[in-house]
Amino acid sequence: MTLETTVEQLREKTRSLCALFPDEYWRETDRNRRYPQEFVDRLTKEGLLAALIPTEYGGLGVGLTEASVIMEEINKSGGHSAACHAQMYTMGALLRHGNEQQKNAYLPAIASGDLRLQAFSITEDAAGSDTTSIETAAVQDGDDYVITGHKSWTSRIDESDLAFVLARTSDKPDGKGTDRTHGLTLFLVDLRQVRAQQPETLEVVKVRTMFNYATNQVFYKGMRVPKSAVIGEVGKGFRYVIDGWNAERILLASEAIGDGYWFTTRAVEYANTRTVFGRTIGTNQGVQFPITDAYMKVRAADMMRYEAARLFDAGEPCGAEANMAKHLASEASWAAANACLDTHGGYGFVDEYDVERKFRETRMFQVAPVNNNMIKSFVATKVLGLPRSY
Repeated sequence: MTLETTVEQLREKTRSLCALFPDEYWRETDRNRRYPQEFVDRLTKEGLLAALIPTEYGGLGVGLTEASVIMEEINKSGGHSAACHAQMYTMGALLRHGNEQQKNAYLPAIASGDLRLQAFSITEDAAGSDTTSIETAAVQDGDDYVITGHKSWTSRIDESDLAFVLARTSDKPDGKGTDRTHGLTLFLVDLRQVRAQQPETLEVVKVRTMFNYATNQVFYKGMRVPKSAVIGEVGKGFRYVIDGWNAERILLASEAIGDGYWFTTRAVEYANTRTVFGRTIGTNQGVQFPITDAYMKVRAADMMRYEAARLFDAGEPCGAEANMAKHLASEASWAAANACLDTHGGYGFVDEYDVERKFRETRMFQVAPVNNNMIKSFVATKVLGLPRSY
């Protein structure tokens, strides 16, 4: 079976599933800031969240190119992939750096839906984008590590059975010529054990955001995890996190591209039906041109997404392409969002048209998982050879 055939099959399967969850469903979950449990359960049942898990562990065993289409189609349908996208890109740390015991213990259960891995606990308030400056500590105590600290933007931890937690197991190196990433260790924490045996060590505080994202602040208060929870080598966890960043950027670029197509489609539909001064507003070039310009930007970003995914699946360096895909897609989706809102006029601010909901959702892509200015700095230094600014 060719890549193109697999992509189209997954696209059609995802599209058919999303048709079961119309605008009204997403409108309700957004209004109540409710986790779309029914949608995620159905996606899991159909095996789509196990797309990147190899077939020997019960997954679909496809590449990032195919997986990205799933995320695109969810957003293109009017849905919101944020409820489940983390399970896609967190797989890499376990697949590429976990040992066989960890893979056998967790991957089949994740693929079947018996376990859910949706939480990645990395970011801290003070450190921000400077991940090497996190302070959450993991201190070895016999056969355990004791984790203490605070994390922000740990999304979907209440909806997860497992979570990746990045913590410092030794002091941050200082001085020139040292590897400032050393000393960070990645743990795969079984939240079921924590909740059952030491619930007082885990405090989750929900954070209400401008759209439905199920994110939290998390306080680790002497949470004990076994040494077997360590992914890869102690002190090298930062490298394992970086390893998943390219996949994350490509997948979120796909979501932004899905949004871009949704906005341009809705704008065209409205422009072709809304009549003012005796003719449809789509007759006016002032309406046509912003929609057309946004559509061309989305198409260009789409091509960069496929190039980045192709390189990723081939095992080739793709950091620049993954970052550029995310940047271009987020800018394109925002252009499409504004064109769609302008086309709808005042109705664009009315929730039953869904434009304002998607408008709020797509704005995130310019800020997360990495700010677009950080991407510009990356391309400036890594691709163009300009001096490093931070």
